[in-house]
Amino acid sequence: PDLGEISAAIPTTWDIENPFQNSGTASVSSDFARLDSSPDSKFYSEARFVEHVDDNAVKLMKEYIANNLKSGDSVLDIGSSWTSHIDKSTKGKLSRVAGLGMNEEELSANPSLTEKAVLDLNSNPAPELPYADGSFDVILCQLSIDYFVHPLELMKEVSRVLKSNGRVIILFSNRLFLSKAVGVWTGADDIDHAYTVGAYLHYSGGAFEDIKANDLSTRKKGKVVGDPLYVVTAR
Repeated sequence: PDLGEISAAIPTTWDIENPFQNSGTASVSSDFARLDSSPDSKFYSEARFVEHVDDNAVKLMKEYIANNLKSGDSVLDIGSSWTSHIDKSTKGKLSRVAGLGMNEEELSANPSLTEKAVLDLNSNPAPELPYADGSFDVILCQLSIDYFVHPLELMKEVSRVLKSNGRVIILFSNRLFLSKAVGVWTGADDIDHAYTVGAYLHYSGGAFEDIKANDLSTRKKGKVVGDPLYVVTAR
């Protein structure tokens, strides 16, 4: 995408009609179908101690997260693994960092977490986060939004466990496990992805406000260098 196209992907006025097929139902529509529909517990049973984007994109994620967490924040990392991309100095000022992911071994190796939970958020058409209402100042979702088959229901849960005026930060790239990504994602470009993530938030019923998208990618002469990195945020 050219400069400015990612931020422009979020409309100033949203359509009244929800664009996602059969959203809010127990069935998985074609929008959220996947090439590999086998249980995620099987796919993620083996720990993967690797980054899924290049070193520069990892650096950009760490910098963005450090600049957007403040002293005393309670944080939930959804789709967490062996790293939450929270540096030591940032972690030291946070009151709580909960990690929710699919692999116990990976979560146990994550140095940022103060607590962890293993939960398959795709196994239940009405996913439930195991936290009380208004528990977190910030909810992070890093490089995993493209894998959720009930994203609107999940984003409504995100809204529930956020504190008043809390923030959700969703970071994504164009790198993915193709077989596990949902249909609405795999056939689309990065601009579409930014709109899709914003739409997940808007149409979730979670009353999110101030939905914005930003391009965090490194560029030279206007062209993205290495893996791109984007973020959608809301309150």
